[in-house]
Amino acid sequence: MKRFVGPVPAMHRAVSTRCRRALFAAVVMTAFGIFVPAAQAVDRGVTLNQDYVDQIRGERDFDIEDMMATFGFIFSSLDDEVMVYPTENYFYFRFIHKGALYAGNMRLDVSDRDKGILHFAYFSQSEPWNSELITQYKPLTKEDGVTVEKVEDFLYRVTFAGRSVLFRLNDLSGVRPPEGTVAESETYLGPVFDESGVQFYLLFDEALKQFRFVLNEADGQSDVLRPYSPETPVILIGTRTGFVFFDDRRQNRKLLVAVYRGNVDANNYFDGPFDQLPDNFIKGDELRQAILAKYPDLKDDISRLGTFTHQDGRFLVNPYISYTQPIELDAFYRCVDPGLDRAQYYACLTPEKPE
Repeated sequence: MKRFVGPVPAMHRAVSTRCRRALFAAVVMTAFGIFVPAAQAVDRGVTLNQDYVDQIRGERDFDIEDMMATFGFIFSSLDDEVMVYPTENYFYFRFIHKGALYAGNMRLDVSDRDKGILHFAYFSQSEPWNSELITQYKPLTKEDGVTVEKVEDFLYRVTFAGRSVLFRLNDLSGVRPPEGTVAESETYLGPVFDESGVQFYLLFDEALKQFRFVLNEADGQSDVLRPYSPETPVILIGTRTGFVFFDDRRQNRKLLVAVYRGNVDANNYFDGPFDQLPDNFIKGDELRQAILAKYPDLKDDISRLGTFTHQDGRFLVNPYISYTQPIELDAFYRCVDPGLDRAQYYACLTPEKPE
């Protein structure tokens, strides 16, 4: 993969990890290091170490270096219809091959799925104590024996080796923030369904030139939020995800203000919603215009969906910090100060990152 070059500010430059994420979606193990196929996890309602060990001991007779053989193995394991939850249209998977854990994705990208392209990627899980064994990526087409047909909006049929699977994309076209959630100077860009299972509204403040991820609380509880401290209950931490929210009582909403750095470094499901923008729901040039409002120098290098036109990657929308220790969240205490005007208040909640 290419690294970004040229004078792209760090604020919106996606470094090699971000670029890799765009093609090779990461995997996170459960708290106990247990892995099971998604179908088993749903059927059982629990995750068993027995399944994890059985997978390690199972025989895999395909060559992991052979992309189409690996694709055939993954594809043959799918149900006749699968659900693609994340809003950048990644269908994530993971599997074990000869004692090594692999992860990846199939992606029906909004920019080329109607052209019959299915992006396929997989890689070996890297940890601080080891290195990547393999990284593979290829856009699959009819030339590879893979056909992609649009059945209807948000439903695609993928066929390979005589078998078809329906990929149902997440139709969030009717999702709107509750009344009073969006300020007068803000534009609602679209709904975000993160691979963590947490949902957001993506907003852009035209007056202050700031992006915001606001928690969507209307579709059930996807995490248990606990106060960071009894003294300051406006700072909330997700017990499952490590996401940190600030109870924005000025606008009656919860803003994402921080994610755990260990998850960012691990490139896992909890690294934040920067990589799940509302691709299927962005109207016209709204996202591009929001980006250019803050970075006008990108006018010749950014597409409608925020992808760079002269280099690999995509504009990085991450209006939140990464923390290593919860004590770092103390910096948000000062945002409670009633003496702050609106600009100072949201600058406190969306600290500028160094260029």
